[in-house]
Amino acid sequence: MGDSNKIVVDEDQFIEDEFQALLNDYLNSNHRRKVDIITRAFNMAKEAHKGTRRRSGEAYILHPLSVARIVSKEIGLGSTSISAALLHDVVEDTDYTVEDIRALFGDKIASIVDGLTKISSGMFGENVSAQAENFRKLLLTMSDDIRVILIKIADRLHNMRTLSSMSPTKQFKITGETLYIYAPLAHRLGLFAIKTELEELCFKYEHPETYADLTERIEVTAPTRNKIYENFSVPVIEALDKMGIEYEMHARVKSVYSIWNKMQKKGIEFNEVYDLFAVRIVFELTPGIDEKKRCWDIYSAITDIYKLRPDRIRDWVSHPKANGYQALHLTVMGPDGKWIEIQIRSRRMDDIAEKGFAAHWKYKEGKIEEDNELEKWLKTIQEILSNPNPNAIDFLDTVKMNLFSSEIFVFTPKGEIKTLPQGATALDFAYSIHTRIGDHCLGAKINHTLVPLSQKLSSGDQIEILTSQSVHPQPEWLNFVSTAKARTKIEASIRRQRRQVAEKGKNMLDELFGNEAIDNTTFNKILYVYNAENKEDLYFLIGNNDIILHQDKQVFIKVKDEPAKSENLFVRYMKQAMSAIKKPGTDPKSNKVGNELTEQVENKGKVKIDRKSIYKLEEHNFIKNFIILSCCNPLPGDDVFGFITDNEEVEVHKRSCQNGLRIKSNHGDRIIDVAWGDYRQYSFLASIVFTGIDRVGILGSILSKLAEDLIVNIQSVNVSSNDGIFEGVFNVHVHSAEEVNQLCAKIAKVNGVSTVHRSNL
Repeated sequence: MGDSNKIVVDEDQFIEDEFQALLNDYLNSNHRRKVDIITRAFNMAKEAHKGTRRRSGEAYILHPLSVARIVSKEIGLGSTSISAALLHDVVEDTDYTVEDIRALFGDKIASIVDGLTKISSGMFGENVSAQAENFRKLLLTMSDDIRVILIKIADRLHNMRTLSSMSPTKQFKITGETLYIYAPLAHRLGLFAIKTELEELCFKYEHPETYADLTERIEVTAPTRNKIYENFSVPVIEALDKMGIEYEMHARVKSVYSIWNKMQKKGIEFNEVYDLFAVRIVFELTPGIDEKKRCWDIYSAITDIYKLRPDRIRDWVSHPKANGYQALHLTVMGPDGKWIEIQIRSRRMDDIAEKGFAAHWKYKEGKIEEDNELEKWLKTIQEILSNPNPNAIDFLDTVKMNLFSSEIFVFTPKGEIKTLPQGATALDFAYSIHTRIGDHCLGAKINHTLVPLSQKLSSGDQIEILTSQSVHPQPEWLNFVSTAKARTKIEASIRRQRRQVAEKGKNMLDELFGNEAIDNTTFNKILYVYNAENKEDLYFLIGNNDIILHQDKQVFIKVKDEPAKSENLFVRYMKQAMSAIKKPGTDPKSNKVGNELTEQVENKGKVKIDRKSIYKLEEHNFIKNFIILSCCNPLPGDDVFGFITDNEEVEVHKRSCQNGLRIKSNHGDRIIDVAWGDYRQYSFLASIVFTGIDRVGILGSILSKLAEDLIVNIQSVNVSSNDGIFEGVFNVHVHSAEEVNQLCAKIAKVNGVSTVHRSNL
């Protein structure tokens, strides 16, 4: 008894210590000292969550406390946000209402808590349309008060930090939506440190072995990097000290996720990532000295010492990124013959880079121009919300489209500068000027040369848009745009045109029936005859002359009733499980089946990918088959997850698959944990890409190297040479990812081969 009392006392003391730490974080900030309201919010939350515990076993109050500390210390918000963070789960999880909070804490905190409660059921719930609706609510509230999304991001960060207590399937769902929405939102709001940590945590849970391997490699190569940095820094420190600048300089290693991402995108090995670290110089603001000029003074001092790489200058000082980021980036050749990236920032720029838009409030009196960028982005979000796409998944994709893209700067004919995402086209530019200009865009002139609507833009381009009133948006235009605004406007216009055609079709059908009301049974028969999904679809097909109406309405009346659609997989699945469990007198064997099914429904089990398990599942009428998808071409040994399709099949995706990322975000309830079984008797197609310096007989050398110790079944070979450089692709039949790695290692040993990597087919 004494021990249990001690545990309770220790836990109470720990909670009190955490609260004091929160107050210390707040008191060390530059916000007004409103300790009383934070204390009242803590006491209310502590009482409301009393006796409740998280899945990890700790007292629930520690979660809102941790979120409040992130909000205060890592994002830099004040008492209103801290109080709302402490109370963010009170309305959803307890008997308190928003009105109770309004009475005790006022309108502003109540409004933020209300916004958080509306979306707290999970941005992506069971129902896909509900997911989109929650996301719309989030964005609507965010455009009214940005603090809602900042607290929501803090909430997600703490959930990611404590993800180990969740089952693997829940982990996949949470990491999927984190990478799909939360990390891009953090990036868009300038929360660089939080965005990086979210990505790192996702990577750690999705690819634990790769994460551990890369982390170890980074540690092993640390002494070499430190030596390179020391050799580089000595003359730079000397030069900056002579200038009388107050500054700090240090080397920052790329995040493990960034290194892995670069390896994946470029198909290179760890030792080929040349920009593993960057040197950051942060200088203090000096009264009377322009910070932009100071950036260029430091740039000048460094380029007097080291040779510059001209194609790697990034001037985010003159033209800040849309998320407010400002810095001057350059790359120079260091004394060890290594390229070194340098980031030059003022203390203000560094604060904004780490804490995002929240840090702007600290410098508000300076009327910083990038504040307007946030307003522009929120205005774009409001435009999208005013024309929401009826398809939930497309809606989420549309909003996400501009969250995480690099930016380019282009000019109007009058010399005004416009910021657009990388990959934007002339048509995107037209819509960024005005919707009417986009809707009637005929073509464009880029740098005075006539180009089509689909022409991609580059930084520095000057664009003139050509219009015609006879031109209207067409469905194929959706293939020409990459900005959310353009896509939303085109879809809205196409829907308007479609409604007009559908109205014409409706009139034609009404005329056939002599304007008498068509009962539901007859209407369903008409839909069945013309294979139309719904009324709107049918009206459009008629109005667009895609189908010709029978002139005798009796044709439809004589049609047999439409066959009933097959029951939803999960409804049948759950019924099967529950009936096996609940039926009295069920034999033990059947009951075991029911328990297995229930466990699968709750996503707690792990399905093994082998022929035996497929047969076993078929036996219980659950899953017909497994599919290995060509979109990411997974092989035995790859980190994978399963997705249950509408056709009662399981798609197997790599955890790093981009299409899989979208699936995890939008269909978390259909994700299952899968593991590779014994597949040595089966072969899979894999693609190996290699490049190098061309020489006579190199292909023969590669083939003979592959033949050593291994019997290789090569399906096809494609090799091309250009100006002394060759590129080759082997399509081979293998049994596992490990076998592909062995083949890559063998090819890499051939003299003249510079890069080799596995590629998706």
